[in-house]
Amino acid sequence: MPECDYCGASHDSETAHLEHLEAEHYDELGPIDRRRVDGDGDDGGFPTGPVAIGVVLLAATGIVGYVVFVAGGSSGEIGQFGSAHYHGGIEVTITGDTVDFSQPQYQNPRENRRFHFEGGDGSEWHAHATGVTLEYGMGTLGIGVGENSVTFNGTEYVDGEGYEVVVQVNGEDVSPDYVLKDGDAIRIVVRET
Repeated sequence: MPECDYCGASHDSETAHLEHLEAEHYDELGPIDRRRVDGDGDDGGFPTGPVAIGVVLLAATGIVGYVVFVAGGSSGEIGQFGSAHYHGGIEVTITGDTVDFSQPQYQNPRENRRFHFEGGDGSEWHAHATGVTLEYGMGTLGIGVGENSVTFNGTEYVDGEGYEVVVQVNGEDVSPDYVLKDGDAIRIVVRET
């Protein structure tokens, strides 16, 4: 039995209760009770609130999808984590020493989610975003790649200044802004001349 919150009267049905509210307390009603009395409440009609929420969620999903999958790698920017997943080989040798990417400092998939090594394997890099460039990927490992230089452990090695610097992908010389693709083999070599 519905009871009136305004005067305590009891009613046999919800309809009788709403009629009482309209006749006796209309000027006192709060916004929710007023909607119920005016017929804008839960009258069994089509619910507009859930539809509005659905439209907002659908629009948000569309925007996020566009940013992650379309804009994420097409404008020279690194995409969001999870917008891609691909792998490739790698060899980095600095003045005769080959970098061992199986070492713990390079096995940080949680810290460098978009480009990293994982599972103790130092021969295969993993990229988990669109638009990952060679410069970005190597930078996550602490290796700077410039147009004519490589920086490793705080030392910059410049091509033609006592060093030969080779930066290649799949055997071809590339610039730092080269966007990595699935299966690309990275090769970076610094030799004293």
